[in-house]
Amino acid sequence: MIKTKDLSVSYHTVLALNAINVTIQGPTITGILGPNGAGKSTLLKAMLHIIDHKGQTMLDGKDIRKQRNKIAYVEQKAAIDFNFPIKVKECVSLGLYPKISLFQRFKEQDWSKVARALEIVGMLEYADKQISELSGGQFQRVLIARCLVQEADYIFLDEPFVGIDSVSEAIIMTTLRNLEKLGKTILIVHHDLSKVKNYFDQVLLLNRELIAFGETSQTFTKEHLQATYGENLILMEEDKK
Repeated sequence: MIKTKDLSVSYHTVLALNAINVTIQGPTITGILGPNGAGKSTLLKAMLHIIDHKGQTMLDGKDIRKQRNKIAYVEQKAAIDFNFPIKVKECVSLGLYPKISLFQRFKEQDWSKVARALEIVGMLEYADKQISELSGGQFQRVLIARCLVQEADYIFLDEPFVGIDSVSEAIIMTTLRNLEKLGKTILIVHHDLSKVKNYFDQVLLLNRELIAFGETSQTFTKEHLQATYGENLILMEEDKK
């Protein structure tokens, strides 16, 4: 269970998040939705203590900072250096480091975990390629494979579907649904409203403040969307016509 208490973030004099109080009971796939500048990515980063903030986040009843071994986090692709000289299998193996001792070498069983994770996301044949050779969708699948080997109970994903192909998106969603069946709790910052009902059990609607949170069927309503997006919702609807 994830529980935030009065989580707030300010950038200089601008209030980016205002007193977010929410309890997310897993297993679940929860979508975090809102317009640009609503604080979606900021919420994840505040929960994970990546940025300065006020308030508290608890994970299974303990301060989240004491539960880091239970967490996997994938930031936006735009924040990752694709040109870093590392092979695909090496990138995935980074998910194993929290579970091994300092300077300990990987064993055959460790590399078998890496291979299995790459197989699940359809990237095993790319294991020895440099990450710079991959498309955006392929690289996102590699990052999901890294989460798989980490075996985390809580997975935080920031805009994983931006700029990727439909095949990669389908593979990633299938993988995440299987993880949910294994008892995982998954939070996804997302922007495509057309896929929300198919993707998420719960949605958290955000616009610097918590607008609504709950089961998708009950919360993803025109009334709540209007409160979240305002005039932006009208523009989005017109774009679909």
